Parts: sequence; C-alpha cells; structure tokens
Amino acid sequence: MLSSLILAPYHLFVTPQWQRKARAKVAERERLLSEGVRLAGVDVDVGKDVEFLKAGVKEITERIAQGEWTAVRVVQAYVRSSARAHKATNCLTEILYAQALAEAQKLDEEFGRTGKLKGPLHGVPVSLKDQLNVEGVDTTLGFTKYIGRRATEDAALAQIIRAAGGIPIVKTNIPQTMLSFECANPLFGCTTNPRSPAHTSGGSSGGEAALLAQDGSVFGIGSDVGGSLRIPTSFCGVYSLKPGHGRWPTRGAIEPVPGYEGVHSVLGPMARSVSDLQAVARAILESPLHGKASESTIVPLPWRDIELPKRVRFGYYKTDGFVTASPACQRAVQETVDALRREGHEMVEIELPDVSRAFEIFVALSSSDGYKTLLSHVGPDPRDPSLFLVALAPRLPKIFRDILVWSIRTFTRNKAFARILAAICPKSVGELWRWTKKRSDFIEEFRTKTFKRHNLDAIIAPVNACPGLPHGATKNLNMLATGTILYNIVDSAVGVLPVTNVDPNLDALPSDFLAKSRGMVPAAEALIYGGRNPVYDVHAMKGLSVGVQVVGRGPFEEERVLAMLKKPTMG
Repeated sequence: MLSSLILAPYHLFVTPQWQRKARAKVAERERLLSEGVRLAGVDVDVGKDVEFLKAGVKEITERIAQGEWTAVRVVQAYVRSSARAHKATNCLTEILYAQALAEAQKLDEEFGRTGKLKGPLHGVPVSLKDQLNVEGVDTTLGFTKYIGRRATEDAALAQIIRAAGGIPIVKTNIPQTMLSFECANPLFGCTTNPRSPAHTSGGSSGGEAALLAQDGSVFGIGSDVGGSLRIPTSFCGVYSLKPGHGRWPTRGAIEPVPGYEGVHSVLGPMARSVSDLQAVARAILESPLHGKASESTIVPLPWRDIELPKRVRFGYYKTDGFVTASPACQRAVQETVDALRREGHEMVEIELPDVSRAFEIFVALSSSDGYKTLLSHVGPDPRDPSLFLVALAPRLPKIFRDILVWSIRTFTRNKAFARILAAICPKSVGELWRWTKKRSDFIEEFRTKTFKRHNLDAIIAPVNACPGLPHGATKNLNMLATGTILYNIVDSAVGVLPVTNVDPNLDALPSDFLAKSRGMVPAAEALIYGGRNPVYDVHAMKGLSVGVQVVGRGPFEEERVLAMLKKPTMG
C-alpha cells in the first residue's frame, strides 16, 4: 500500500511501454515514408503524375508494353500520391516504397531485355490490407505486442500478384481486432474519410478504401467477414468484390481468431473502377500459382467469361427491416432500380426473411469462446470503444444476462436485440453445433425465399442503413453491419459500387420518419435518427458517398456479379 502511494506520482509521468513502442513504430513509418518520397522524386517531372494516377490496370500495362511508360515512373507517381493520401487520412501502416521502386527497376530491365511483360499486372502499384503477410515486413494487425513480428514469406495473394507483375507499395490500416466497421487502433491511430475528417472511412478494410479514393494505388486487397470490403467501399466511394468462400486464397492472411469457421473470412479486390476489379480477378484466378501458392482446400475454378442475358431479373429492397435505412441509402437503391428499369431489366421488389436472425447467428458463432481469443491480442493496448459490446456481453453473469434479456424483451420493443444479446456468450461444443445447424438452415431458407421464389439473377440492396458514420458511433451501433453480415452468412458473391452522395436537399429526414419506422431495434434508430445530435445528419454528411450491393445467387458467381456491375447503368 505504502509503495503504491510512493510510486503513484511516478506513474503519472512515465509513458506506458505500449505507447513508447507505438511511437517508435509510427516514427519508423514516417521515416520510411519520407525516404521513399525522396527516392521517388529524383529527376522526375512531378507535374506529369496525374496522367499515371488516372490510369487503370489496362492502360498502365498497355502503355508500358508500347514503351511509352516505365514501371519505375508509374510507381514514382503512386509513391507520392499514397504519401499525400496518408497525410490527409492516416491510412498507411507499412511503407514498402524502397522495395517497390527496386522491383519496378527490375521489371523495366527485364522488359528492356525481352520486350515482354512479366504478366497481366506488370508495373501496377498495389496496396495490401495490413493482415496480409509481406516477407520481411511486420504484420502487427494494429497490436503493439506484434511489433517486430516479421513475415517469413508473402501471403499467397501477394505471391500471385508479384508473379503477375504487380508491385506492392504499402500496407493499410485496420481497426483493432478487425471486428468493427470503423478504422482505428492504438498503434497506428484513426483513419478518416477522404470526404470528411469527422467521419469514418469504414472498416475493417478502411485504410484500403481511403487510399484508393485518393488515387493512392491502382487496386488493393482487403478482407470481409461481416462487411469489411463492402462498408468502407460504400463510405469512401470506390468499388469492391466480396468473393464466396473457397475461391480466393487466404493463406498468409493473418486472422485474429485462427481456425474459426463459423463464418468464413474471404479476401477480395478493391479498386477505382469495375474494369480494374475484373482485370485483377482474372489475373488472380488465371494465375498458374493460384493452386500452387494457395491453401490445399482452394476450389480449382479458373476465370470464366460470362455473357449476361439482355434482360436481367433483379430483386431489390430499400430497407432490410432490421434498422430502417436512411433516406440517402434508400435513394441510392431507388436510383439504381430506376436506371436499370429504363434499360429494360426486370425489377422485382422483395421482402426478406427475418434478417435479425443472420446477425444473431453471426454473434452466436463468433462469441463461442466469449471472444477470449479475439481479445487476447489486445495485451497492454487500450481497448477501442467499438469493442464495448464484444468485451462486455460475454462476461455478464448468466443470471444478470437473463434478467437483462427478459427486461428488454418484456418492457421494450427491442425484442430482436434481446435475442441477439442472449446469443453473445460462451458456448459448449454441443451449442456450437446447434448454432452451426441454424446457420445452414438459414442459408437454405434465405435462398429459397428470395432467389428461388422470385427466380432472381441478383439482388440490389443497401450496404448499410447509414452513410459514413461519425468517429466513435459504432460503439453502440455495430449492429448496423447486419446489412452486409447477411451475405457473409449466406455466402453470396457481392459487388459494391458508388451510386450517389449525400444531398441535404434530397436526403433530409421526414418529420414522421421514426413514427412510421417498422425497424426491429427502436433503440438503435433513436440514436441514429432522434435526439439533438443524431448520427444521421445530412448537413454534416453532405457529400459522403453512398453505394449499393449487387448480390449474386451463391458463392461462385464472381464473374456474373462483375458483369452486372459493368453494365453501363451501374459501372
């Protein structure tokens, strides 16, 4: 007791070890960034960068093949652009500039000798979500305890990209544990939305989306277990493809809960155009390394050229019934539907099965060990506020949980939330099996009641109930990810594309919005739309991007989804 009193003033002035490690790591990042920008600026006409920054995969590879551009000159432009993007939004974790410029030089020398491109991504600058291993580089996942944990080899996708001639230039920021759709961690800090510093870029692939929205790379690789490719894509105004499980290799992508298979995490591309998504997907799936570098369970299904019927039958919904979608997000769906209808496509408004069950199944499976493994990585770091429910709910004593769930169910209209809260707890093996069976039953029910009942080719859906949220809002609103989690549960291939931007004149909340809402979680809607400081504020959100999901019928529909995204109306 006496020693504690004596040492108390000492602790006030001593920086915690985690913070000292974080500061050193960030200082090293900034040093490498400045050094790389200096290397990229030698004897270069910086004014010509814009020509390279607006080029996609096809133009870059073609102009290098024609001798008009060099890989070094392209990479130099993206080094400078990614550094500017980072300064604006804090989107980078690991800086690979020196290695990238060296790789580009080797590609140019090889092309000079042979006159042949190395592959379909020759000279294309690429960004990778922090969780993907790059040989000789840290994979911290934003945890200070993993500083210095250098990868001994590239992740499978990084190997495939390099073999195709692509050049990784940076790794990008993620939220703590990656189970959040914001993008902040105590090591690297918070990534902001390129259109508004007050709003999140989304997560967990938020650094990727922010970088791409600022022309910081040509394409990136992110991951998705509950919306992590799709939410930041919508929030930042770029494009993405969430593949189904088993087709895109995940070996060498570090997960916070290794071995978890309740809901599969997948890797997929993010880009600034549908054409680039297609070029990347084709390069990955046609690569000779696809089977060799990947995990042994990979599905050996190469790229297929798809020709869509002239008249596609789309289902659509403007809100999923869980949390009523905001006017801006409903408008994005309606504008897409109207445009497709004008093109002559069939548009069928549909009702979904109870989607709260998808979120309930998601949290039941993911909390099977009480989130102990997920939170074990945090170590001495401060816990991010977005993990509030994850950290608290599984640790509630059973009797207290039962009383709380009963009270919510009995005295409020938040019965769906009561079911969800009851599901967030440690489980026995038998209980885990029962929830896995519920997942399988839900998949069959969903496909039967939507795609089969209405004979649909695809579904147009909101990505989220809201555009980009203010920083910190997910502490109480992580359940808004239900709109994307739904398609992780049913394992559909999904594309996301930007449609519109928040417009205060078009997207203001009607005075009777809450009174007319039939959402299942009134408490959440009160936070989003009610009170003096609602989360949904069209004036604060003015200009933020709003996208839609284009949902395929199943897990191996990536080519069909991309073909639909490429339609003139959408792409």
